Amino acid sequence: MSRLVHFEIQADDLERAKTFYSAVFGWTFEDYGQFTGGSPYWGITTGPDEEPGINGGLLPRPVAAPGLGHGTNAYVCTMAVEDYDATERRILDAGGQVALPKMALTGMAWQGYYIDTEGNTFGIHQPDPEAR
Repeated sequence: MSRLVHFEIQADDLERAKTFYSAVFGWTFEDYGQFTGGSPYWGITTGPDEEPGINGGLLPRPVAAPGLGHGTNAYVCTMAVEDYDATERRILDAGGQVALPKMALTGMAWQGYYIDTEGNTFGIHQPDPEAR
């Protein structure tokens, strides 16, 4: 099984989003731009490691969000996988589609995004310190 290990929030204004989530939930943010080749990306810590839960990321929204009353505008969840390429094959064989292809998070992992059969976006993540 592949466990849910990460979520991502897309935002129009990263500073406004950081202020909101810090004020509401006490979350903290760390600049992870060095892992994304300089693209803006903030790691989110949602609580202490010894407590149940997962951490996430905050990034710029790539396209306009759906308007109010036009469906769900939600966080993207990412599953940890042992073999990125084998998991991608299973996704495609089951009717999924590539949303954003496999990319290296330099020195950290392989990451990519897919669309399920219901139109929902999700990510897969294979840790690999050799990813380039």
